Amino acid sequence: GGAINPHARKGVSTFGNTGKHRPSPGPGPDPDRAERRLNPQAPKGRVNVHKRGVFMKQNLALLSGPIVFGAAAFLLTGTFQQSSALALSCALWMALWWIFRPVSIYVTAFIPIIVNSFFNLIPMNHVISQYFSEIAVLLLGSDLICLTWTTTGLDKRISVRALCSIGTSMKSQIFVWFLASTALSVFLPNVVVAAIFCPIAVAMLHFTGEKDISTSQTAIPILLAIGWGSGIGGFGSPIGSSANLVAVSYLEKLTGHEFMYFDWVIRFLPVLILIFLMNLLFLLFLPCPVKSLPGTKGYFRSMYKSFGPMKRGERTGLILFTAATLLSFLRPLFAPYLPAMKPAYVFLFLGMLMFFLKDEKGNPMLTWKYAESHAMWGMIALFASGLALGKLVIETGAIKELSLLIAALHLSPGLPVMAMACLFACFMSEISSNTASASISIPVVIGITSSLSLNPIPYILGTIAAANCAYILPISTRAIPIGYGLSASAQIRYGTVLSLLTVILITLLCTAFMAFVPLFSEL
Repeated sequence: GGAINPHARKGVSTFGNTGKHRPSPGPGPDPDRAERRLNPQAPKGRVNVHKRGVFMKQNLALLSGPIVFGAAAFLLTGTFQQSSALALSCALWMALWWIFRPVSIYVTAFIPIIVNSFFNLIPMNHVISQYFSEIAVLLLGSDLICLTWTTTGLDKRISVRALCSIGTSMKSQIFVWFLASTALSVFLPNVVVAAIFCPIAVAMLHFTGEKDISTSQTAIPILLAIGWGSGIGGFGSPIGSSANLVAVSYLEKLTGHEFMYFDWVIRFLPVLILIFLMNLLFLLFLPCPVKSLPGTKGYFRSMYKSFGPMKRGERTGLILFTAATLLSFLRPLFAPYLPAMKPAYVFLFLGMLMFFLKDEKGNPMLTWKYAESHAMWGMIALFASGLALGKLVIETGAIKELSLLIAALHLSPGLPVMAMACLFACFMSEISSNTASASISIPVVIGITSSLSLNPIPYILGTIAAANCAYILPISTRAIPIGYGLSASAQIRYGTVLSLLTVILITLLCTAFMAFVPLFSEL
């Protein structure tokens, strides 16, 4: 159900767990009897009382979602249309279950389908289609390629090589993963970057002794660095995120001329660098049980030499993964000849080749039995749930009604309007996607600035920066590290703090640039 576990027994399904196999609980010893044997004065039933307390806590967590859903729907109806209120209440239900986890986060992923089936908020095919969208195809294709890393031993080779290059210091690990994720997502889709780096990082963590990623405190800052870096790098260039293309479209309509990519970079690069530095400091100060991973550079270098030359199976897995990454980056070169061959289908095509190609022993690189039991079906469902929730809140009109409420606040020019624009865009990205956020928040910002007779350009630039800075809920790119085992509660806990800090920083930066940097207010 998410994390690939290279130590799992072949043929044993990992769907629905976090990469660690747990046997079914047997009858076991009586804990009350054991405690009384050690302490005859212990009152009978103490352990049972504790069990009842845990059971009640679990039930309360389980009921919190439906109860809050019903209460929110009742309270919001009137302020919002009933369908809009139900869609927003669905988001609250999912958020609560992601935080308290009374059931697997992958079970929570199917709540949009259940809610829509009861209340018929939007056409059901609009919801269902999100669960095998183009992005789901990309994740599946990437997973098929990466599964061969475990079967061929390529994961160990890449892990040791990464440790040789990066070093074992946790600060070095966090810095390199965060820098690489941010830099690559400037040019590649955020989802692709996270899908590339997460399996490498998890393989490295497994190799250093972190068997269960879901309970590993060491894994948290590394996987957060990848997930968050893959997100914020998106606004470094117009091609880094489809949300940016939405912004470019609106800016060109406003100005009446083409918005050059160079113009984008010189305006956003200073903002991106300052956000990167603040995010990096936050990651470096996260609690971590170790200062460095086990081993030394010399030890890992000698171990890497002991692997010997790369085998045919390892080479095949590495070549196809590299080819998929490069073809995603070089898509503009072949798009006129293969217009439908988007990155998602490149990854799927090369992933399917794994069933036909042979390793050095003449065996298939991948069998369906192994793929079926080890593919990250849960992560795909989790990612899709964010898209499905976005469909609900957009198509029911919930976001349009919310934007009208914001527009009615009659905010003052300058800092208040910039703060509203950034906060609204960030909130929208949390419950849907940055593309949906840009599509909704930019027209709202244009409407507010027009009513106040303000220049909309700096406010739009601030909006698009904030739309690319979401850190909290396991939606969109942020679902991928969680699919590999990152604790959802840890991401929500730390992401809430960082999200507030980043929105404040973007608001202050863009307001200052608007006042003191003429380039930021004109195109």
